[in-house]
Amino acid sequence: MTSATDIATAARTVLLTADARAKAEAGRAAAAAWRAGGLAMPVAVDLPDRPARPDEPPLLPPRGVKKRKITEAPAGRVALLHALAHIELNAVDLSWDAVARFPDAGFPRGYVDDWVRVADEESKHFLLLVDRLEQLGSRYGDLPAHDGLWQAAVETMDDPLARHALVPLVLEARGLDVTPAMIARLREVGDDASADILQVIHDDEIGHVAVGKRWFDHLCAVRGLAPIETWQHIVRTRFRGGVKPPFNVPAREAAGFSAAFYGPLGEEYEAEQRRRRG
Repeated sequence: MTSATDIATAARTVLLTADARAKAEAGRAAAAAWRAGGLAMPVAVDLPDRPARPDEPPLLPPRGVKKRKITEAPAGRVALLHALAHIELNAVDLSWDAVARFPDAGFPRGYVDDWVRVADEESKHFLLLVDRLEQLGSRYGDLPAHDGLWQAAVETMDDPLARHALVPLVLEARGLDVTPAMIARLREVGDDASADILQVIHDDEIGHVAVGKRWFDHLCAVRGLAPIETWQHIVRTRFRGGVKPPFNVPAREAAGFSAAFYGPLGEEYEAEQRRRRG
């Protein structure tokens, strides 16, 4: 990492690091170097279409991964934490890709500051989760995981507006919706240590959604686009899964992401589910 002179080259190093723990630690080192003033603004670098990954876990289609149920027995909690660690490892790569992918978009330094902070926090989350897995007698790589998360990056490499519409404002915002119930269930079964980690992640993710919203709005202003209509159009045309209620409205509001954006799409999702049920 010390050989990098700019933040995009440092980001590329993280993306090309296969070992999961080493990737997260390289990300933390790159963020520290950026904050210390040791790295210049991004330049155009050759980024991989897919980040390097460890040999384990095996990656399956999303439907091939069993759903996790939080139980008093360790196995259910290990499965949940493993799935979340995999999400956070993807988030490390997604964040560093956002730092370096769009050097010609004209973003100011504040954009890099924001996404480096997000990337650093995603590394922190991953390391907290894998440490907890090890405390429970497991490790990252012991269970299968799915490869659907990086697809959103692949499908938005052509346009930072689409990237910010989908990754932080659909995928990360969904995390705000589902994490509080996980925290509550972990506390019910007496696993306060895991619950505390998820609380840290939830609270940080509010800021990540806020970063996505800030730079989505910035790009809309630069391009003369209406943010609500533009976001809804991008989600309808470029996101396959739909925007699923119920929503954690207070957390989304804290991120500056109002229901005027996602509320109508949530209604569309529910209407489609009713239609399918007949």
